[in-house]
Amino acid sequence: MEQKFRKNSIDIEALREFCEREGKEVTYRKGDQLEREGDPARWFGFVTEGCFKYVTYGISERLRVGDHRSGIDREHITWFSFEGEFASDYPACLDGGPALTTIEAMVPTRIIRVSGEQLVKRFSQDKKSMDLRCLIAEHLLSQARARYTDLHRATARERYELLLQRC
Repeated sequence: MEQKFRKNSIDIEALREFCEREGKEVTYRKGDQLEREGDPARWFGFVTEGCFKYVTYGISERLRVGDHRSGIDREHITWFSFEGEFASDYPACLDGGPALTTIEAMVPTRIIRVSGEQLVKRFSQDKKSMDLRCLIAEHLLSQARARYTDLHRATARERYELLLQRC
């Protein structure tokens, strides 16, 4: 089962405090995008209210119609970020690489966000910050691995129940 970022899994307090100190609070209406698939990823933030969904579109639909923004593609939700969690296309935001998914507010959502550049600068300040960067990557890898495994061993209903347990 996927795990939320929690105080007992990694030390997120320092990262949340960094977002609060250096970031800007932004409110997204339902449907507004934090990141758009294919565009350079820019943001990392702490969700204070609401939630985001991570959306991509099927490859066959893209090949068939040529442009996934045509409105006839099938939406695939790959992830969620809820209140008390971070939202980002990490690690793409660290180097401005293309976002792999569109990150869209599901309801009115508030986030305290910093740029990927600010985050990289913070991580380069000292060993403790670099260790945190590594822990975040390991945590996200663990989440992705659990999600991938669940796709193979759990039914759609069981995955939905796991999501309800998480949030």
